[in-house]
Amino acid sequence: MGRKPFRKRAGYDGNHSSQGFGGQMNRTGTFSKPLQHDEASVPHASFVRKQVDPETSKYFTEIANVIEGSEIDLEERAVICGNALEEARGKEVQLATDYIISHTLQTLLEGCSVEHLCGFLRNCQSNFSLIAMDRSGSHVVETALKALAMHLQDTDNQSLIEDTLTTISRMIVVNPVDIMWNCYGSHVIRSLLCLCGGVPLDPSGFHSTKSSTVLAERLNSRVSPQSNNDLKNLQQRFPELLEFLVSEMLSCARKDMAVLRVNQYGSLVLQTSLKLLARQEQLLLDIVPVILGCSSENANEGNLIENTVVQKLLPLMEKTAFSHLMEVILEVAPDSLYEELFVKVFRNSLFPLSSQQCGNFVVQALISHARTKDQMDLIWVDLGTKLKDLFEMGRSGVVASLVAACERLHSHENKCSQALAAAVCAMDESPRCIVPRILFLDKYFSSEDKSNCYWPDGVKMHVVGSLILQTIFRLPCEFIQSYITSITSLEDSQVLEASKDACGSRVIEAFLSSNASSKQKRKLVIKLRGHFGELSVHSLGSFTVDKCFDASSASLRETIVSELVPVQKDLLKTKQGPYLLRKLDVEGFAKRPDQWKLRQASKQSVLKEFYDAFGPPETKSSKNKSFVADANRKSQPDRMQEIRKEIDNSLVNVAPHFGNQFLAHQTSKKAKNSGRKRPRERTSRARDARGGGDLGNKKKKKHNRNG
Repeated sequence: MGRKPFRKRAGYDGNHSSQGFGGQMNRTGTFSKPLQHDEASVPHASFVRKQVDPETSKYFTEIANVIEGSEIDLEERAVICGNALEEARGKEVQLATDYIISHTLQTLLEGCSVEHLCGFLRNCQSNFSLIAMDRSGSHVVETALKALAMHLQDTDNQSLIEDTLTTISRMIVVNPVDIMWNCYGSHVIRSLLCLCGGVPLDPSGFHSTKSSTVLAERLNSRVSPQSNNDLKNLQQRFPELLEFLVSEMLSCARKDMAVLRVNQYGSLVLQTSLKLLARQEQLLLDIVPVILGCSSENANEGNLIENTVVQKLLPLMEKTAFSHLMEVILEVAPDSLYEELFVKVFRNSLFPLSSQQCGNFVVQALISHARTKDQMDLIWVDLGTKLKDLFEMGRSGVVASLVAACERLHSHENKCSQALAAAVCAMDESPRCIVPRILFLDKYFSSEDKSNCYWPDGVKMHVVGSLILQTIFRLPCEFIQSYITSITSLEDSQVLEASKDACGSRVIEAFLSSNASSKQKRKLVIKLRGHFGELSVHSLGSFTVDKCFDASSASLRETIVSELVPVQKDLLKTKQGPYLLRKLDVEGFAKRPDQWKLRQASKQSVLKEFYDAFGPPETKSSKNKSFVADANRKSQPDRMQEIRKEIDNSLVNVAPHFGNQFLAHQTSKKAKNSGRKRPRERTSRARDARGGGDLGNKKKKKHNRNG
């Protein structure tokens, strides 16, 4: 029949829809043994499918052949699909739960009009739970919901769709628990929540489990991830319906919450609900205590989490499902609730939690979403002196989160830098070993002879170690001298190897974009002399060449470009190559080197004048011989962006005193008389060929490299 392939989901068992009830997927992606109390508490489905009668089965087989066997225009297709759905009236359960006919139903729902689509869903309302919990029926319902989302593009359909979704929601909240902890029903409810919340109907994508990718995202921003949460920008399609659905589900599920929050599928529904309500602070203050098992009686601000509940929460952090749920709670919790959870539940327990397989991810989330320096003080008391112990336990993610939080909140930055160095380098050892050992964290801490473990051959560099170093190089220069000494002490071959590694190259780039002096940066760039052509055609090394050019003096820039001249044709075949050729003006250098030098000198002169006129006062010093030396204290796009922001702020402050018109006239006149042009901000290029993100650069998050 040419039907769609059956989509196999996580935890799916081809024969038993209730197989996934008790099992818990752990952090490695495998299933642990089911929890005994889960098996006892979760009812197994008792629905028995009814066979479709032969005449109806033959009819839908013929319909499938008509729709899929020939080309039909959209209008005629909609009529055929609508008529076929009319024939399904009263037989929705049998047809939707039939393995073969359910695929035909999906095709009909995708091709019919919105009126027939809503009519089909309303006809299913009395048996909606049975269909949603069936392995075939769940796909039918999800297809219908996705089709509704497409019809929402026409605003005329919104009222009809909202009425239909309201009807379905009222049926779900009668007994939501059975659907929530069913592996198929969980997907259906999450799709419905996403539709009401205005996000794409892909619950697995919207709500993926935590990984190194999530850690990288947490470390990418200088501001609180919670305040920068994209969910806060959601345009909810049906906010009242979403609030009704979540509130009623939790109200009905209150007595089963102890099981739901540790059940894999029930926890996913709760996590999706919380994320979609990230902006609703008052609602979160009401529902989070319910999820944690608190009673609503005598609840008030500062006393939402009962002491009797606190004792039960810490052991639950060892459960995979609950640990994921707690991470989301910490992410979306209002400040007052976060503070109460921090003080009552986590204070003085961070290190024991960090030793747990699942609990350490909760600690990472807690640290990543810390809001104040006072909270960081308490976190540092618990973990600041135990970085080496955390590394030895394999909890490098906790250390990475701690380093990033110190940098983000500007708290304990110097202490953190020193403690990290002490964790990998003894007092009597040279600081040159610091960067290599962090780059090869696993190899170093698993080595029996740590004193001789410096730069292992053929070992892939550590992802989290790279993230830690990238964060370190965002700290003030005076706090990271030992790290600067270490990275500039690398041998030429080691710098070249790191530049070709997905993790190592990001560390090199982070250093070249750091607050280190131009002299220190050029010391590293010189180590790559003779290899710039080789690196430029490398999918990873090309980005390092770009940073090296920005950090170089005039003579070094000439060296870099001269090495790219012989590989121009090869560069044109790479993704980053055309950008490098254009930015470095390789062709111009090859044809007329003297004019190329003049253009470079002219650019530097213009940028220096601009920076002297508009840059921060403390950096306008006679000691700064060139603008490039100053600008390279941060990556050029970051520096220029900050300068422009300062200019805008200055104009806003001056305008009320002198008048906007007068100010605009004077600014225009000054620019005209001086003959200076505003330099263009360097264009950021997409870095899709690489993994992770250039940490600390908000703008480049849009161009981060996948890998």
